[in-house]
Amino acid sequence: MKQDAKIYVAGHAGLVGSALVRRLQALGYTNVLVRTRPELDLTNRTEVERFFAWEHPEYVFMAAARVGGILANCTYPAEFLVENLLIQTHVIDQAYRAAVRRLLFLGSSCIYPKFAPQPIKEEYLLAGPLEPTNRPYAIAKICGIEMCWSYNRQYGTRFVSAMPTNLFGPGDRYHRDDSHLVPALMRRMHEAKVGREHEVVVWGTGAPRRELLYADDAADAFVFLMNLPEREFELLVWNEDHAPIINVGSGTDTSVSELAELIADVVGYEGRLVYDRSKPDGTPRKLLDVSRLSSLGWRSRTPLRDGLERTYLDYASKLPQPNFAQRIQVR
Repeated sequence: MKQDAKIYVAGHAGLVGSALVRRLQALGYTNVLVRTRPELDLTNRTEVERFFAWEHPEYVFMAAARVGGILANCTYPAEFLVENLLIQTHVIDQAYRAAVRRLLFLGSSCIYPKFAPQPIKEEYLLAGPLEPTNRPYAIAKICGIEMCWSYNRQYGTRFVSAMPTNLFGPGDRYHRDDSHLVPALMRRMHEAKVGREHEVVVWGTGAPRRELLYADDAADAFVFLMNLPEREFELLVWNEDHAPIINVGSGTDTSVSELAELIADVVGYEGRLVYDRSKPDGTPRKLLDVSRLSSLGWRSRTPLRDGLERTYLDYASKLPQPNFAQRIQVR
């Protein structure tokens, strides 16, 4: 991508989208297109058509999605399915019609079977049943992957799908009931510390293992993929036997209990952690095989604790306590 290329980041206000904008700006890209939801409703086909017809972006990062944790997925399965199908259908189709040079569609590691062999290779897609707690979201993302693959085969587009592992970092949503693992635990720990509560309840047994990747590292990987030389990019896009997907992760995982203890230490919460075994654990383990991405020359750089400390600083900066964030030391 040339420095003045017109690059559209769909979903720029979210965790991944905001990290992408930061990374592109840091690399000197001067023509990054963003739109808020009031300015452009991606579930509205007419609005998306008008945007692409007017702006003609050359490259598209498809980071817009309806996302949430286990509780949100279980409570709003219809919204997770329908909204994601509408968003990605409109953007991918209009990217083809506007002759976008390259598009990167962001999927999720939840597309893989619940009991997939570990680490999870890209070819395990559709090799077994999905985790029930996020099946509607996973199916929507699988449809996005199939759209990219189908458009490549039929229309000669150059659309690739990146499957990131569990992401966290600045710009995350710290909603009490509608957030992912790291922000949910971070908010709970912080509120327990401030409220001087003696214990924090963590859903499940604490045994499941999760791979985590700092969002700014993920954004660096996505820009790296979009800037691959023609030969390497063609190998990702043109394959009759395998969908055009590539895993993006750190290559290491940690148990939920280990993660909870680490977040408690970062936050400074000294109470007891209690595991509610009546709540679902989700997938037992999700560790991506990132050998394909590594072979292209990319690896994550941010250690887990460093990423958690930066994330806590971001969370603290959003609290109605003006001096609180200044008292947090980030290494």
